[in-house]
Amino acid sequence: MKIEATPDFSFLTMLANASFIVQLVMLLLLVASFMSWLFIFQKMFALRVAIKQADEFEKEFWGGADLNHIFQNLTSGRLTPRGMEKIFEAGFREYAKLKKQSGLDISSVMDGTRRAMRAAYQREVDALERKLAFLATVGSVSPYVGLFGTVWGIMNSFRGLANVGQATLAHVAPGIAEALIATAMGLFAAIPAVIAYNRYTHDIDRLAIRYESFMEEFSNILQRQAR
Repeated sequence: MKIEATPDFSFLTMLANASFIVQLVMLLLLVASFMSWLFIFQKMFALRVAIKQADEFEKEFWGGADLNHIFQNLTSGRLTPRGMEKIFEAGFREYAKLKKQSGLDISSVMDGTRRAMRAAYQREVDALERKLAFLATVGSVSPYVGLFGTVWGIMNSFRGLANVGQATLAHVAPGIAEALIATAMGLFAAIPAVIAYNRYTHDIDRLAIRYESFMEEFSNILQRQAR
């Protein structure tokens, strides 16, 4: 009686038996997935800190604290100003410097102050958006990379049938199963990256609106003081 061995369809076995190109695709997707998760957690903590700092600064700013006192606290070196604090520091520093210059009218002082705040705002938003492009790339490209690995693996499986007199499902199934892992890994890398990208983009947009609103309100306060 002839006993046929049952093909081993375990995940590790299929990875080991895959062709070199498919293995290379899987390795690339694994690295992309690892980097995506690393950036996802980094961005999550960075946004939490930025939102918390904005909340605390707005509470202090609108709590009636003296502007000079807030500026001195930020520039004392005990803390590193970030986000809204950095925008305030840049604006108030430029305002104080321009006010000391003789011959400048209010509009010139305020224009310089707004430019300083706008530059600080752009740097802070750019820092928040850093590495989001990588998540967007992984989310859009990974499924196609996985699909390429799958197509290549299936092509190799059918090439192997050329040397088989009578092709059965048992001959084709292992190769196709190995190839489909690449597509699964592509989706595994892409889905979290897309979800994180959309979520963080939304959070950064909301935080940027808060920064812009603060710049306008702070500009109005300084303009009233200048008069």
